[in-house]
Amino acid sequence: MKNSQFVVCSALIAAATLSAPFSFAQDKADAPKMDPQMAAAWERAAKAGTPGAPHKALEPLVGEWTCEVKTWMSPEAPPMESKGTSKTTWILNGRFVHEEFSGDMGGQAFKGMGMYGYDNTKQKYVITWVDDMTTAIFTAEGVAQDGGKSFAFMGKMYCAPTDEHDRPVMHVIRIISNDKHVMEMGDPRLGDKGKMMEITYTRKK
Repeated sequence: MKNSQFVVCSALIAAATLSAPFSFAQDKADAPKMDPQMAAAWERAAKAGTPGAPHKALEPLVGEWTCEVKTWMSPEAPPMESKGTSKTTWILNGRFVHEEFSGDMGGQAFKGMGMYGYDNTKQKYVITWVDDMTTAIFTAEGVAQDGGKSFAFMGKMYCAPTDEHDRPVMHVIRIISNDKHVMEMGDPRLGDKGKMMEITYTRKK
C-alpha cells in the first residue's frame, strides 16, 4: 500500500510540475473539470515543485570561480593551503544550483560535486555533496540569515580519522559580494576551534 501511494504521489508531482506553465496559462473557462480533492492535490503539487524567491537568493553562487582553500586537520595545527576552481550553474529549470569543484587535498588531486536548493515543503535550504575521497553523501539543511547574505546549514558526517559516526557539521556560506563568497565548515561543538575548512570563491574575470 505504501509503495502504491508513493508511486501515485510521485506521478502527481511530476505531472503537475511539468504541466504547470501550461495549466496556469490556460483560461479557467477552458480548463478541464476535475474532482475538487484532485484539483487541490494538483495545486499543492504544483506549488511544491515551483521555484521562487528563496531559490533566486542562491544566484550569487552561480558562475566560474578561483578558490583558495584552507583545511585544518586539528585546532592546534596551522591550516593546509591549496587552490582550486569551481563552476556553478543552475540546473532543472532554476530548482537547484550545481557545483563542480576541482583542486587538491593534501597534495592529491580532488574533485567534488554539490547541489544547493530550497525545499518548498520543508521551507529550508538543502545541500548535498559528494567527492572522490569518500563514498558517503553529505546532506544538510539550513536557513538564510542576514537578509540572504549568508546561509547556515547543519548536517552530520562520518569522521574517518577519529572513527566518529554522525559527527555534527556546520556548513556556512557568506556572500561578500556578487564576485566573492566564503564557505566554512566546522564542528559546532568546538566553537572557533572547530573549523575544518574554509574556501574563498573569487569570480573569474
